[in-house]
Amino acid sequence: MARYTGPKHRLARREGFNVLEKTSTSLERRLNVPPGQHGTKRTRRRLSEFGQQMREKQKVKRIYGVLERQFVKYVKAAQKKKGETGTVLLSILERRLDNVVYKLRLAKTRAFARQLVSHGHILVNGKTVTISSYQIKANDIITLSDKAANIPIIKEALEDKDISLPNWLQRQGPAGKVKMLPTRDDIDTSINEQLIVEYYSR
Repeated sequence: MARYTGPKHRLARREGFNVLEKTSTSLERRLNVPPGQHGTKRTRRRLSEFGQQMREKQKVKRIYGVLERQFVKYVKAAQKKKGETGTVLLSILERRLDNVVYKLRLAKTRAFARQLVSHGHILVNGKTVTISSYQIKANDIITLSDKAANIPIIKEALEDKDISLPNWLQRQGPAGKVKMLPTRDDIDTSINEQLIVEYYSR
């Protein structure tokens, strides 16, 4: 299972956007500083139209933790489906199992959610699923394994009653339900999916 294993703050600084789920005072301070030892001496250049498209594509890939090869597959799948390609693409990304586990607040980050899935700690409709990219469907039930529910950091997350879930999800204890498929209004508004569509339409 391919994944990026390099420095995460570098990715956020490259995009000028916090693509990580956790907050960091030092990161927030340096988001406008390009990565590298000479970052503080450089200013961000004005991007061309192509540059804007590429950066938006890179940003979304990094938010969802997807590498180029798989991202291209998602784009091609979105192009074949009815509806606006950009919206369909975001829906596919949003319905990845690791993202759903994260959105259910069963894990604090998508990276941790991905780890839970790959280690067999997540069940979909009562069956263990170890594929992070597994596409959930409406009315699917996602639950934590008994072993995972006893992990201290997860127990802490389950005890947190002050959580905010997207409209398309609901959760009770260690179990969550997909009430419906996500619409564009349910997905991060800081993403400009049209730029991604234009990038792959060249």
